[in-house]
Amino acid sequence: MVELKTEKSIDAMHAAGQVVARALTAAREAARVGVTLLELDEVAREVLRDAGATSPFLGYRPSFAPTPFPAVICASVNDAIVHGIPTDYRLRDGDLLSVDCGAELDGWASDSAISFVVGSPRPADLRLIETAERALAAGIAAAVVGNRIGDIAHAVGRACRTAGYGIPQGFGGHGVGRRMHEDPEVPNEGRPGRGLPLRAGMVLAIEPMLIASGKDGYHEAPDGWTLRTDDGSRAAHVEHTVAITESGPRILTAR
Repeated sequence: MVELKTEKSIDAMHAAGQVVARALTAAREAARVGVTLLELDEVAREVLRDAGATSPFLGYRPSFAPTPFPAVICASVNDAIVHGIPTDYRLRDGDLLSVDCGAELDGWASDSAISFVVGSPRPADLRLIETAERALAAGIAAAVVGNRIGDIAHAVGRACRTAGYGIPQGFGGHGVGRRMHEDPEVPNEGRPGRGLPLRAGMVLAIEPMLIASGKDGYHEAPDGWTLRTDDGSRAAHVEHTVAITESGPRILTAR
């Protein structure tokens, strides 16, 4: 069931989204060579605490997970696509890092992710990240009243495939509201004009995930959470929480 949010509820979700935006900005600024992923998690925790927000990630345990998630961010390095658990791994020069974060504030949630390179970037990594951001922008542009879920999926997928990148099948965006994950699912590839009609008041997390090699294969790491590319190639993940309004898409997690 898809809940349509009121303008007041969307404003409340925007407040939560701005906490997420600040947490991601702080994590990116702290991400230097030699810093651990656990230290980045603590940076994000501090932002959430200061805002009086809680984390929908911490303790989250969906049906596929062997254990509850132990952190407030997902920190996915290099060949990790999504759901990376922060550890004592120290960032190295040239690492491609994707950070995903959520916040719950006054009963409403928002969710966002960024990808960036620590230290000296490889041109190929910059192209991968730029394409992910273009795919996200294309998906957001398609999130308008009168379109369908398939239009968002097609816009994201076309941007990824045209550039020669792979897409991990079975993972994509989702509805957001009182909970971090709500209906509907928002695939990263699909046919235009298909799927659920988009209505004002729907709030969606749109989140492209790209694999550099152009192949789609991935597997679950032994921790039961992290998804890694099968061929060891690098991956990028970006995300915004977006409200569909009569005047167009409103990005609630804009930084």
